[in-house]
Amino acid sequence: MTRLRCRGYSSMVSNGMNPGFSMRSSLLAAISVLAFVCPGRAQTFQGKELVQASLVADVNAVVPGKPLTVGLLLKMAPHWHTYWRFSGDAGLPTEIKWNLPPGWKAGEIQWPLPFRMIDPGDIETYGYDNEVMLLQEITPPASVPDSSIKLAAEASWLVCEKLCIPGSANLQIGLPVSDKNAAANEDLFTRYRRSLPQKWPEGKVASATWSRGGQELQLTVESAALANYPAADFFPLPDANVVVGHPKTERSAPGKLIFRVPIEGDPKLSALNGVVVFGQSANSAERNGWTLPTEVQMLSGGSGSLWKFLLFGFLGGFILNLMPCVLPVISLKIFGFIQHAGQDRRRILRSGLAFIAGIFAWFIGLALLLIGLKSAGREITWAFQFTNPYFVLFMSAVVLVFALNLFGVFEITLPQSASRGVLGWTAREGDAGSFFQGVFATVLATPCTAPFLGTALGFAFTQSGWTILLMFVAIAAGMSSPYLLLSAQPAWMRLLPKPGAWMVHVKQLMGFLLLATLLFLLWVLGAQRGVEGVIWASCFLLALSVVCWMKGVFLVPTASHVARVVSILLALLLLLGSGYYFIGEKFRATRLASGEMQMQGDWQPFTPERLEEELGQGHSVFVDFTAAWCLTCKFNEASVLESSAVRDAFQRHGVVKIKADWTNADPAITKILKQFGRPGVPMYVLYPGKNAEPILFPELLTQSLILEKLETLLPHVAAQ
Repeated sequence: MTRLRCRGYSSMVSNGMNPGFSMRSSLLAAISVLAFVCPGRAQTFQGKELVQASLVADVNAVVPGKPLTVGLLLKMAPHWHTYWRFSGDAGLPTEIKWNLPPGWKAGEIQWPLPFRMIDPGDIETYGYDNEVMLLQEITPPASVPDSSIKLAAEASWLVCEKLCIPGSANLQIGLPVSDKNAAANEDLFTRYRRSLPQKWPEGKVASATWSRGGQELQLTVESAALANYPAADFFPLPDANVVVGHPKTERSAPGKLIFRVPIEGDPKLSALNGVVVFGQSANSAERNGWTLPTEVQMLSGGSGSLWKFLLFGFLGGFILNLMPCVLPVISLKIFGFIQHAGQDRRRILRSGLAFIAGIFAWFIGLALLLIGLKSAGREITWAFQFTNPYFVLFMSAVVLVFALNLFGVFEITLPQSASRGVLGWTAREGDAGSFFQGVFATVLATPCTAPFLGTALGFAFTQSGWTILLMFVAIAAGMSSPYLLLSAQPAWMRLLPKPGAWMVHVKQLMGFLLLATLLFLLWVLGAQRGVEGVIWASCFLLALSVVCWMKGVFLVPTASHVARVVSILLALLLLLGSGYYFIGEKFRATRLASGEMQMQGDWQPFTPERLEEELGQGHSVFVDFTAAWCLTCKFNEASVLESSAVRDAFQRHGVVKIKADWTNADPAITKILKQFGRPGVPMYVLYPGKNAEPILFPELLTQSLILEKLETLLPHVAAQ
C-alpha cells in the first residue's frame, strides 16, 4: 500500500489558500492507477481496516424506466476521514465511476453536509468521519430483458488521519428486475437524505447577495429563520481556476449573516457556488444547509443594492447636521446667512456653494485617503483620524484660532494681490471663509455617526474604491443639501433676524461655543495621553494664542515694514520653538497607562476573554462600544444608559455591563465592530446568553428601546 503524508497533497500557498485543481487532477490520476492495482471492498493498513466500502440500493428490485437511488457507503476507522466534493486546503474528493449496461444512466453524486475540520497549521478541510453515504440516482432503460442486473462501479477515495492513504474498490450490487418494487434500507436512506443540503428557499424566506471588494467576496444572507441558529457557516464550491481562503462569518443584525471569502484567480469573479450551513452548534448532526442557486448569485453586486446604500449614505449625511459634533460650527454658517440677509441673491448663492464645496472637499479627500489605506492592506474605519492624538491636537489648534478670530483678537486677511481681478475683495474673502467653514464643519462632524450612516459605511468599506468614493459623495450631498436649498431660496432668509449691531455680540458668543468644543477636544487628549499630555498641549495652545495676538496687533496695514518683519520672525520663533519643545519633546513622551482608564459605576473594561468568560457562565452581557471623542456616545450614555430606569433594569435582569473603549483604536474592538458590519462607534450589543443571538441596537438609543429588549431576557434567565 502506498502511503502519502497529508502535507504532500496540500502544498499550501503563502496565504493559506488551496493550491488549485491541477494538483488534485494529477493525484486523482495516480489514485486511479492504485485502485486498478489494488481492487477490493475494504482498505487495510498494517492489519487495520481503514475503510469498508459497499453499494446499497433504496429498492429491492429494478423496475424498467423507473429511477432508483444507489449509495456508496463508506465506513471509516475511528479518527480517519474522507473528503467532501470540495476538500479544502488538502485532501481529495471521493470519486465513483460507474460501469453500467448500455442504456443505463447515472446522475450527479449527492453529497451530505460535511464537517469542517481544522488541522495544525491552520489547514482547513471539509470531510466525513465514521461513516458517510454518497447518493446517486440510477435510471434504467424502459426495457430490461434480463431477470436480474448487476450494477458495477469503481470507487476511489483518500482517507486521512495523521497520514493520508489513497484507497479504492471495485464494487457491485445485484438486483432482480421486476415490474414493481418496494423500499429497502429505509432507515439508512432516510438518515442520509436528511443530511443533504436543501434547495435555496423562496425569496420571502431568505435572500442572498454577493459583492466583491478587492481580493474578497462577501455573501450577505438575510433570513429571519437563521436568527434561531447560533452556528452558521459557508462551505464554498469554487471552480477549478479559483483559489479560495477560509470563509469568515459575521452577524451584523439578527437574521443577517455576512460571509467573507478571500479569493485569488479570476479578477472578474463576482460569486461562488456553495452551501450555507446552519445549526445549534458547529459540526452538529442536526445541521441544515441551503444550496445557493445560480439565479441568486446573479444578484451579486446588483445596482439596486448599491443605490439603496447610497440613499442610506445621503440620509445619514443629512442627519449629521443635527448631531452634537457639528452644531457649534453649523451655527457659524447660520450666522453667515444672517449677515447676507437682504444682500444680492447671486452673492448669497455663491457663499452657500463655497460652503458646500468645503464639505465635498473634505469628504472626497477622506475617501481618497481611506481608499489608499485599504489598498495598502490597512483596516479602514469611520472617524479613524480621531484615534490619533496628534490629529486631535491639530483640531484643537484650529478650533482655538477660529475662536480667537471670532473674539476679534486678529482678522484673517488675504494678500493685497488677491484682491485684484474681476471679483472684489469682500466677495473673495467671504467665499474663502465659507469654504473653510464647510471643511471645518465636516471635520468636526466625523466623530459622530448618525442613523443610516453606519449601515452605508459598513457596506462601502467592503467594496471597491469607486464605491467608497461614491458613498462619501452621497454623504457629502446629504450633509450639504439643506445649505443648498437655503442658498438657492434666499427668500426663506426673511425668517431670519435682520443684520445689525447685535451681530458683534453674537459673533463673540459663537467664539465661546468654539471654546467649549476646545474643552471637549482637550478632554479627548486627556483620555488618550493623560493629564500630562493635556498640560503640554495647553502650553502649545497658549503660545499659539500669543502668535494670533501678535498677528492682530502688529501685522496690520498701518504698521511699519520693520515692525512687521520683526513680528513675523518673533511669531515664527515662538510657534516653531513651542511646537518643538511642548509637542515634539514633552507631549510625544506622554503615554497613558492602561491602568489609568477607570470605569465609572458598575461598568467593566472590555477584553475578548472577559466577554467569553461571562457568556460561558451563562450571563447576559451588554457591551457599550464607545470612544472619548464620540459625542453621540456621550449623549446616549448620559440620556439613556445612565438613566435610573435603564440602570435599574440592567440590575434587575442581572446584566453584566462592559464598556469597550475605542478611543485609541483598540484592534480587538475594531475586529468586533467589523464582525457586526459597523465602521465605528457608537455600537451597542446585548448578548442574551451563551447560545442566543446577539441583539444589535441603532446608533441613537432611547430608554424605551433598551427597556423593551431587556424584557426579552426573561425567558433566558428563567431557562438558566
